[in-house]
Amino acid sequence: MRSALRSLLRHFVRDRRGNVAVIFAVTCIPLITAVGCAIDYSRATQTRTKLQAAADAASVGSIAKNSPAFAAAGAMLSDGTIPAGATDAQNIFDANRANLTGYRLNSVTPVVVKNGSTVTSTVTFSADIDTMFLGLIGKAALTVTGTSTSTANMPLYIDFYLLLDNSPSMGVAATPTDVATMVNNTSDKCAFACHDYNDANNYYNLAKKLGVTTRIDVLRSATQSLMDTAAATQTYSNQFRMAIYDFGASSKTIGLRALFSLSASLSSAKTAAGGIDLMGVYGNNDAYTADQDSQFSAIFPQINNAVAAPGAGTSSAPLKYVFFVSDGVADESNASCLKPKTNGTRCQSPINPALCTTLKNRGIKIAVLYTTYLQLPTNSWYMSWIDPFNKGPFGPSPNSEIAQNMQSCASSGLYFEVSPTQGISDAMNALFKKAVADARISG
Repeated sequence: MRSALRSLLRHFVRDRRGNVAVIFAVTCIPLITAVGCAIDYSRATQTRTKLQAAADAASVGSIAKNSPAFAAAGAMLSDGTIPAGATDAQNIFDANRANLTGYRLNSVTPVVVKNGSTVTSTVTFSADIDTMFLGLIGKAALTVTGTSTSTANMPLYIDFYLLLDNSPSMGVAATPTDVATMVNNTSDKCAFACHDYNDANNYYNLAKKLGVTTRIDVLRSATQSLMDTAAATQTYSNQFRMAIYDFGASSKTIGLRALFSLSASLSSAKTAAGGIDLMGVYGNNDAYTADQDSQFSAIFPQINNAVAAPGAGTSSAPLKYVFFVSDGVADESNASCLKPKTNGTRCQSPINPALCTTLKNRGIKIAVLYTTYLQLPTNSWYMSWIDPFNKGPFGPSPNSEIAQNMQSCASSGLYFEVSPTQGISDAMNALFKKAVADARISG
Protein backbone atom coordinates (compact mmCIF):
# COMPACT_ATOMS: atom_id res chain seq x y z
CA MET A 1 0.00 0.00 0.00
CA ARG A 2 2.73 2.32 1.06
CA SER A 3 4.79 1.48 -2.06
CA ALA A 4 1.81 2.05 -4.32
CA LEU A 5 1.30 5.51 -2.85
CA ARG A 6 4.92 6.37 -3.40
CA SER A 7 4.67 5.23 -7.00
CA LEU A 8 1.58 7.39 -7.56
CA LEU A 9 3.31 10.42 -6.12
CA ARG A 10 6.31 9.89 -8.34
CA HIS A 11 4.11 9.74 -11.47
CA PHE A 12 2.28 12.94 -10.43
CA VAL A 13 5.52 14.83 -9.93
CA ARG A 14 6.91 13.69 -13.27
CA ASP A 15 3.74 14.47 -15.28
CA ARG A 16 4.23 17.86 -17.28
CA ARG A 17 1.14 17.78 -19.56
CA GLY A 18 -0.90 20.27 -17.52
CA ASN A 19 1.80 22.94 -17.79
CA VAL A 20 1.02 23.54 -21.53
CA ALA A 21 -2.39 24.94 -20.71
CA VAL A 22 -1.01 27.01 -17.89
CA ILE A 23 1.76 28.45 -20.01
CA PHE A 24 -0.67 29.23 -22.90
CA ALA A 25 -3.04 30.93 -20.50
CA VAL A 26 -0.22 33.05 -19.10
CA THR A 27 1.15 34.08 -22.53
CA CYS A 28 -2.21 34.59 -24.26
CA ILE A 29 -2.93 37.95 -22.69
CA PRO A 30 0.18 39.77 -24.03
CA LEU A 31 -0.19 38.10 -27.43
CA ILE A 32 -3.79 39.21 -27.76
CA THR A 33 -2.84 42.67 -26.52
CA ALA A 34 -0.02 42.94 -29.08
CA VAL A 35 -2.27 41.90 -31.96
CA GLY A 36 -4.97 44.25 -30.73
CA CYS A 37 -2.50 47.11 -30.50
CA ALA A 38 -1.45 46.51 -34.09
CA ILE A 39 -5.06 46.58 -35.23
CA ASP A 40 -5.87 49.74 -33.27
CA TYR A 41 -2.74 51.53 -34.46
CA SER A 42 -3.43 50.46 -38.05
CA ARG A 43 -6.93 51.92 -37.85
CA ALA A 44 -5.52 55.12 -36.36
CA THR A 45 -2.87 55.39 -39.06
CA GLN A 46 -5.42 54.92 -41.84
CA THR A 47 -7.69 57.57 -40.35
CA ARG A 48 -4.80 60.00 -39.89
CA THR A 49 -3.74 59.47 -43.51
CA LYS A 50 -7.22 60.40 -44.72
CA LEU A 51 -7.41 63.44 -42.45
CA GLN A 52 -3.94 64.49 -43.60
CA ALA A 53 -5.10 64.24 -47.21
CA ALA A 54 -8.04 66.50 -46.35
CA ALA A 55 -5.65 68.98 -44.72
CA ASP A 56 -3.35 68.89 -47.76
CA ALA A 57 -6.28 69.57 -50.07
CA ALA A 58 -7.36 72.46 -47.85
CA SER A 59 -3.95 74.13 -47.65
CA VAL A 60 -3.35 73.85 -51.39
CA GLY A 61 -6.86 74.71 -52.51
CA SER A 62 -7.25 77.72 -50.23
CA ILE A 63 -4.43 79.59 -52.01
CA ALA A 64 -5.12 78.47 -55.57
CA LYS A 65 -5.03 81.14 -58.24
CA ASN A 66 -8.83 81.44 -58.33
CA SER A 67 -9.31 81.20 -54.56
CA PRO A 68 -10.88 83.90 -52.35
CA ALA A 69 -7.56 84.20 -50.49
CA PHE A 70 -5.62 84.89 -53.65
CA ALA A 71 -8.09 87.57 -54.68
CA ALA A 72 -8.07 89.12 -51.21
CA ALA A 73 -4.27 89.11 -51.04
CA GLY A 74 -4.10 91.07 -54.27
CA ALA A 75 -6.17 93.85 -52.74
CA MET A 76 -4.22 94.02 -49.46
CA LEU A 77 -1.91 97.00 -49.03
CA SER A 78 -0.05 95.40 -46.13
CA ASP A 79 0.80 91.96 -44.79
CA GLY A 80 -1.52 90.02 -42.48
CA THR A 81 -4.02 87.20 -42.10
CA ILE A 82 -6.68 86.52 -44.71
CA PRO A 83 -9.94 85.48 -43.02
CA ALA A 84 -11.58 84.56 -46.33
CA GLY A 85 -8.75 82.11 -46.92
CA ALA A 86 -9.18 80.48 -43.52
CA THR A 87 -12.92 80.03 -44.14
CA ASP A 88 -12.23 78.52 -47.55
CA ALA A 89 -9.62 76.14 -46.10
CA GLN A 90 -12.09 75.00 -43.44
CA ASN A 91 -14.75 74.31 -46.06
CA ILE A 92 -12.32 72.35 -48.24
CA PHE A 93 -11.17 70.30 -45.25
CA ASP A 94 -14.75 69.50 -44.23
CA ALA A 95 -15.73 68.52 -47.76
CA ASN A 96 -12.81 66.09 -48.04
CA ARG A 97 -13.56 64.34 -44.73
CA ALA A 98 -17.33 64.21 -45.15
CA ASN A 99 -17.54 60.44 -45.63
CA LEU A 100 -14.87 59.52 -43.09
CA THR A 101 -16.12 57.81 -39.88
CA GLY A 102 -14.66 56.19 -36.78
CA TYR A 103 -13.08 59.25 -35.20
CA ARG A 104 -13.88 62.39 -33.25
CA LEU A 105 -12.43 65.64 -34.56
CA ASN A 106 -11.01 67.64 -31.68
CA SER A 107 -9.90 70.66 -33.65
CA VAL A 108 -8.96 72.00 -37.05
CA THR A 109 -7.14 75.31 -37.32
CA PRO A 110 -6.69 76.90 -40.76
CA VAL A 111 -4.56 80.03 -41.02
CA VAL A 112 -3.87 81.91 -44.27
CA VAL A 113 -1.35 84.74 -44.21
CA LYS A 114 0.07 87.20 -46.74
CA ASN A 115 3.72 88.13 -46.26
CA GLY A 116 5.18 90.26 -49.01
CA SER A 117 4.48 88.53 -52.30
CA THR A 118 3.93 85.12 -50.67
CA VAL A 119 0.66 83.65 -49.42
CA THR A 120 0.93 80.78 -46.94
CA SER A 121 -1.85 78.45 -45.84
CA THR A 122 -1.42 76.19 -42.78
CA VAL A 123 -4.05 73.67 -41.70
CA THR A 124 -3.57 71.83 -38.38
CA PHE A 125 -5.91 69.12 -37.03
CA SER A 126 -6.33 66.80 -34.04
CA ALA A 127 -8.68 63.79 -33.76
CA ASP A 128 -9.41 60.86 -31.39
CA ILE A 129 -9.94 57.27 -32.59
CA ASP A 130 -11.65 54.86 -30.15
CA THR A 131 -9.74 51.63 -29.57
CA MET A 132 -11.06 48.08 -29.45
CA PHE A 133 -8.17 46.22 -27.84
CA LEU A 134 -6.02 48.85 -26.18
CA GLY A 135 -8.89 49.48 -23.81
CA LEU A 136 -7.88 46.22 -22.09
CA ILE A 137 -4.81 48.03 -20.83
CA GLY A 138 -6.56 51.31 -20.13
CA LYS A 139 -6.06 53.06 -23.48
CA ALA A 140 -9.58 53.95 -24.61
CA ALA A 141 -8.59 56.21 -27.51
CA LEU A 142 -5.64 57.19 -29.70
CA THR A 143 -5.03 60.84 -30.61
CA VAL A 144 -3.71 61.68 -34.08
CA THR A 145 -2.51 65.08 -35.26
CA GLY A 146 -1.27 66.56 -38.51
CA THR A 147 -0.25 69.79 -40.24
CA SER A 148 -0.18 70.80 -43.88
CA THR A 149 1.50 73.97 -45.15
CA SER A 150 1.37 75.32 -48.70
CA THR A 151 2.75 78.52 -50.18
CA ALA A 152 1.97 80.41 -53.36
CA ASN A 153 3.78 83.32 -54.93
CA MET A 154 1.49 86.17 -55.81
CA PRO A 155 1.74 87.67 -59.29
CA LEU A 156 4.09 90.61 -59.24
CA TYR A 157 2.84 94.06 -60.02
CA ILE A 158 4.73 95.75 -62.84
CA ASP A 159 4.66 99.24 -64.29
CA PHE A 160 5.63 99.32 -67.97
CA TYR A 161 6.90 102.55 -69.49
CA LEU A 162 6.79 102.20 -73.27
CA LEU A 163 9.44 104.36 -74.90
CA LEU A 164 8.63 104.36 -78.61
CA ASP A 165 10.96 105.84 -81.17
CA ASN A 166 8.80 107.82 -83.60
CA SER A 167 11.64 109.78 -85.17
CA PRO A 168 11.71 110.15 -88.99
CA SER A 169 13.77 106.99 -89.43
CA MET A 170 10.73 105.02 -88.22
CA GLY A 171 9.01 106.26 -91.36
CA VAL A 172 10.97 103.80 -93.43
CA ALA A 173 8.89 101.28 -95.32
CA ALA A 174 8.25 98.25 -93.14
CA THR A 175 9.14 95.40 -95.50
CA PRO A 176 11.40 94.88 -98.51
CA THR A 177 8.32 94.95 -100.71
CA ASP A 178 7.23 98.28 -99.23
CA VAL A 179 10.78 99.61 -99.62
CA ALA A 180 10.73 98.68 -103.29
CA THR A 181 7.38 100.42 -103.76
CA MET A 182 8.68 103.65 -102.26
CA VAL A 183 11.96 103.51 -104.18
CA ASN A 184 10.14 102.92 -107.45
CA ASN A 185 7.80 105.84 -106.87
CA THR A 186 10.22 108.54 -105.70
CA SER A 187 12.57 110.54 -107.90
CA ASP A 188 15.44 110.23 -105.41
CA LYS A 189 14.80 106.51 -104.77
CA CYS A 190 13.92 107.20 -101.13
CA ALA A 191 12.42 104.50 -98.92
CA PHE A 192 11.54 106.93 -96.13
CA ALA A 193 8.03 108.31 -95.79
CA CYS A 194 9.20 111.66 -94.46
CA HIS A 195 6.46 113.67 -92.78
CA ASP A 196 7.38 117.14 -94.00
CA TYR A 197 4.95 119.85 -92.89
CA ASN A 198 6.39 122.22 -95.51
CA ASP A 199 5.46 119.96 -98.42
CA ALA A 200 1.91 118.82 -99.10
CA ASN A 201 3.33 116.22 -101.47
CA ASN A 202 5.63 114.75 -98.88
CA TYR A 203 6.55 111.07 -98.90
CA TYR A 204 4.48 110.45 -95.80
CA ASN A 205 1.34 111.27 -97.76
CA LEU A 206 2.69 109.38 -100.77
CA ALA A 207 3.15 106.23 -98.69
CA LYS A 208 -0.44 106.43 -97.53
CA LYS A 209 -1.62 106.93 -101.11
CA LEU A 210 0.41 103.92 -102.29
CA GLY A 211 -0.77 101.76 -99.43
CA VAL A 212 2.78 101.38 -98.13
CA THR A 213 3.07 100.21 -94.54
CA THR A 214 5.79 101.99 -92.58
CA ARG A 215 7.51 101.01 -89.38
CA ILE A 216 5.49 103.52 -87.40
CA ASP A 217 2.25 102.01 -88.73
CA VAL A 218 3.31 98.57 -87.55
CA LEU A 219 4.46 99.93 -84.20
CA ARG A 220 1.08 101.55 -83.66
CA SER A 221 -0.91 98.37 -84.21
CA ALA A 222 1.65 96.29 -82.30
CA THR A 223 1.34 98.54 -79.25
CA GLN A 224 -2.42 98.21 -79.34
CA SER A 225 -2.10 94.44 -79.56
CA LEU A 226 0.28 94.49 -76.60
CA MET A 227 -2.47 95.91 -74.41
CA ASP A 228 -4.68 92.93 -75.26
CA THR A 229 -1.84 90.57 -74.37
CA ALA A 230 -1.27 92.34 -71.06
CA ALA A 231 -4.98 92.17 -70.20
CA ALA A 232 -5.09 88.44 -70.99
CA THR A 233 -1.89 87.76 -69.02
CA GLN A 234 -2.58 89.54 -65.75
CA THR A 235 -4.13 87.77 -62.78
CA TYR A 236 -5.45 90.91 -61.11
CA SER A 237 -7.19 93.68 -62.99
CA ASN A 238 -4.61 96.21 -61.82
CA GLN A 239 -1.50 94.01 -61.97
CA PHE A 240 0.02 95.80 -64.96
CA ARG A 241 0.07 99.52 -65.48
CA MET A 242 1.13 101.13 -68.74
CA ALA A 243 2.53 104.48 -69.77
CA ILE A 244 3.29 105.39 -73.39
CA TYR A 245 5.93 107.89 -74.46
CA ASP A 246 7.41 108.92 -77.79
CA PHE A 247 10.01 111.44 -78.91
CA GLY A 248 7.56 114.26 -79.65
CA ALA A 249 4.92 115.24 -82.18
CA SER A 250 7.31 117.29 -84.32
CA SER A 251 10.86 118.51 -84.52
CA LYS A 252 9.59 121.83 -83.16
CA THR A 253 8.57 120.19 -79.88
CA ILE A 254 11.06 117.33 -79.78
CA GLY A 255 11.52 115.69 -76.41
CA LEU A 256 9.87 113.03 -74.28
CA ARG A 257 6.12 113.22 -74.80
CA ALA A 258 3.55 111.33 -72.72
CA LEU A 259 0.89 109.89 -75.01
CA PHE A 260 -0.63 108.06 -72.05
CA SER A 261 0.10 108.56 -68.38
CA LEU A 262 0.70 105.56 -66.15
CA SER A 263 -2.58 103.75 -65.60
CA ALA A 264 -4.00 100.28 -64.99
CA SER A 265 -6.68 100.89 -67.62
CA LEU A 266 -5.28 98.80 -70.44
CA SER A 267 -8.29 99.49 -72.63
CA SER A 268 -7.61 103.22 -72.34
CA ALA A 269 -3.94 102.59 -73.10
CA LYS A 270 -4.98 100.71 -76.23
CA THR A 271 -7.06 103.65 -77.36
CA ALA A 272 -4.21 106.06 -76.70
CA ALA A 273 -1.82 103.84 -78.66
CA GLY A 274 -3.93 104.59 -81.71
CA GLY A 275 -2.39 108.07 -81.64
CA ILE A 276 1.16 106.83 -82.19
CA ASP A 277 2.44 108.53 -85.34
CA LEU A 278 5.56 109.64 -87.11
CA MET A 279 7.28 112.80 -85.94
CA GLY A 280 6.73 115.69 -88.32
CA VAL A 281 9.60 117.83 -89.60
CA TYR A 282 9.93 121.19 -91.34
CA GLY A 283 11.76 120.62 -94.60
CA ASN A 284 15.20 119.35 -95.44
CA ASN A 285 17.77 120.62 -92.94
CA ASP A 286 14.91 121.35 -90.56
CA ALA A 287 15.07 124.78 -88.98
CA TYR A 288 14.43 123.42 -85.49
CA THR A 289 16.73 120.40 -85.33
CA ALA A 290 18.72 120.42 -88.58
CA ASP A 291 17.35 116.90 -89.19
CA GLN A 292 18.72 115.64 -85.86
CA ASP A 293 15.58 114.01 -84.55
CA SER A 294 16.73 110.84 -82.73
CA GLN A 295 18.04 112.56 -79.65
CA PHE A 296 18.76 109.60 -77.40
CA SER A 297 21.14 111.61 -75.20
CA ALA A 298 18.26 113.89 -74.23
CA ILE A 299 15.42 111.37 -74.23
CA PHE A 300 16.97 108.82 -71.86
CA PRO A 301 17.60 111.24 -68.98
CA GLN A 302 14.01 112.41 -69.44
CA ILE A 303 12.56 108.90 -69.22
CA ASN A 304 14.78 108.27 -66.22
CA ASN A 305 13.14 111.21 -64.49
CA ALA A 306 9.69 109.99 -65.46
CA VAL A 307 10.09 106.56 -63.88
CA ALA A 308 9.62 106.42 -60.11
CA ALA A 309 11.79 104.24 -57.91
CA PRO A 310 11.04 100.54 -58.39
CA GLY A 311 9.54 98.47 -55.59
CA ALA A 312 9.40 94.80 -54.69
CA GLY A 313 6.50 94.00 -57.01
CA THR A 314 3.59 94.57 -54.63
CA SER A 315 0.47 96.55 -55.49
CA SER A 316 1.79 99.53 -53.54
CA ALA A 317 5.37 99.18 -54.80
CA PRO A 318 5.43 97.78 -58.36
CA LEU A 319 8.48 96.71 -60.30
CA LYS A 320 9.49 99.13 -63.06
CA TYR A 321 10.26 98.15 -66.66
CA VAL A 322 11.12 100.46 -69.55
CA PHE A 323 10.02 98.91 -72.84
CA PHE A 324 12.20 100.54 -75.51
CA VAL A 325 11.34 100.09 -79.21
CA SER A 326 13.68 101.66 -81.75
CA ASP A 327 15.90 101.15 -84.78
CA GLY A 328 18.78 102.06 -82.51
CA VAL A 329 20.48 104.89 -84.44
CA ALA A 330 21.02 108.24 -82.78
CA ASP A 331 20.89 111.45 -84.80
CA GLU A 332 21.67 114.36 -82.53
CA SER A 333 24.06 117.12 -81.63
CA ASN A 334 26.60 115.30 -79.51
CA ALA A 335 30.23 116.32 -79.09
CA SER A 336 30.90 112.89 -77.50
CA CYS A 337 29.69 110.99 -80.57
CA LEU A 338 30.68 107.34 -80.74
CA LYS A 339 31.36 107.75 -84.46
CA PRO A 340 32.85 110.48 -86.69
CA LYS A 341 30.52 113.46 -86.77
CA THR A 342 28.92 114.14 -90.12
CA ASN A 343 29.34 117.92 -89.80
CA GLY A 344 29.69 120.26 -86.85
CA THR A 345 28.44 118.36 -83.83
CA ARG A 346 25.91 116.23 -85.72
CA CYS A 347 26.26 112.68 -84.50
CA GLN A 348 24.80 109.64 -86.24
CA SER A 349 25.81 106.51 -84.39
CA PRO A 350 24.52 103.37 -82.71
CA ILE A 351 22.88 104.09 -79.37
CA ASN A 352 25.32 104.57 -76.53
CA PRO A 353 24.58 101.75 -74.01
CA ALA A 354 25.81 104.00 -71.19
CA LEU A 355 22.51 105.89 -71.51
CA CYS A 356 20.72 102.77 -70.29
CA THR A 357 23.10 102.16 -67.41
CA THR A 358 21.64 104.97 -65.30
CA LEU A 359 18.21 103.33 -65.40
CA LYS A 360 19.55 99.86 -64.73
CA ASN A 361 21.61 101.09 -61.78
CA ARG A 362 18.35 102.22 -60.17
CA GLY A 363 16.93 98.71 -60.40
CA ILE A 364 14.79 99.51 -63.44
CA LYS A 365 14.74 96.74 -66.04
CA ILE A 366 15.02 97.66 -69.72
CA ALA A 367 13.36 95.47 -72.34
CA VAL A 368 14.63 96.34 -75.81
CA LEU A 369 12.94 95.57 -79.10
CA TYR A 370 15.31 96.38 -81.94
CA THR A 371 13.47 97.01 -85.19
CA THR A 372 16.31 96.16 -87.56
CA TYR A 373 17.63 99.18 -89.39
CA LEU A 374 17.11 98.33 -93.04
CA GLN A 375 19.93 98.62 -95.49
CA LEU A 376 19.22 101.36 -98.03
CA PRO A 377 21.80 100.97 -100.79
CA THR A 378 20.08 103.57 -103.00
CA ASN A 379 20.44 106.28 -100.34
CA SER A 380 23.82 108.02 -100.55
CA TRP A 381 23.62 109.50 -97.05
CA TYR A 382 22.84 106.11 -95.58
CA MET A 383 25.73 104.50 -97.44
CA SER A 384 28.16 107.18 -96.24
CA TRP A 385 27.22 107.47 -92.57
CA ILE A 386 25.01 104.56 -91.46
CA ASP A 387 26.07 101.55 -93.50
CA PRO A 388 29.59 101.40 -91.99
CA PHE A 389 28.13 100.41 -88.59
CA ASN A 390 25.03 98.62 -89.85
CA LYS A 391 26.88 95.50 -90.77
CA GLY A 392 29.04 93.04 -88.93
CA PRO A 393 31.99 90.96 -90.07
CA PHE A 394 29.66 88.73 -92.08
CA GLY A 395 27.06 91.22 -93.24
CA PRO A 396 24.16 93.16 -91.68
CA SER A 397 22.41 92.48 -88.37
CA PRO A 398 22.50 90.66 -86.01
CA ASN A 399 26.25 91.27 -85.96
CA SER A 400 26.04 95.00 -86.59
CA GLU A 401 27.16 97.55 -84.05
CA ILE A 402 23.58 98.80 -83.84
CA ALA A 403 22.32 95.38 -82.78
CA GLN A 404 25.19 94.88 -80.35
CA ASN A 405 24.65 98.23 -78.67
CA MET A 406 20.90 97.72 -78.46
CA GLN A 407 21.49 94.38 -76.79
CA SER A 408 23.94 96.00 -74.37
CA CYS A 409 21.26 98.54 -73.52
CA ALA A 410 18.82 95.78 -72.54
CA SER A 411 18.72 94.05 -69.19
CA SER A 412 19.92 90.46 -69.31
CA GLY A 413 17.55 88.25 -71.29
CA LEU A 414 15.28 91.12 -72.33
CA TYR A 415 16.46 91.78 -75.87
CA PHE A 416 14.59 90.94 -79.03
CA GLU A 417 15.36 91.83 -82.63
CA VAL A 418 12.68 91.81 -85.28
CA SER A 419 13.65 91.75 -88.92
CA PRO A 420 11.65 93.35 -91.74
CA THR A 421 10.06 90.03 -92.60
CA GLN A 422 8.93 89.36 -89.03
CA GLY A 423 5.92 90.76 -87.22
CA ILE A 424 6.62 93.56 -84.75
CA SER A 425 3.39 92.72 -82.95
CA ASP A 426 4.46 89.13 -82.31
CA ALA A 427 7.87 90.34 -81.22
CA MET A 428 6.44 92.89 -78.78
CA ASN A 429 4.12 90.32 -77.25
CA ALA A 430 6.95 87.80 -76.94
CA LEU A 431 9.20 90.37 -75.28
CA PHE A 432 6.43 91.37 -72.91
CA LYS A 433 5.97 87.76 -71.82
CA LYS A 434 9.73 87.43 -71.35
CA ALA A 435 9.66 90.51 -69.14
CA VAL A 436 6.82 89.10 -67.01
CA ALA A 437 8.67 85.78 -66.69
CA ASP A 438 11.86 87.65 -65.79
CA ALA A 439 9.97 89.50 -63.06
CA ARG A 440 8.86 86.21 -61.48
CA ILE A 441 12.45 84.96 -61.38
CA SER A 442 14.24 88.11 -60.28
CA GLY A 443 11.45 89.66 -58.23
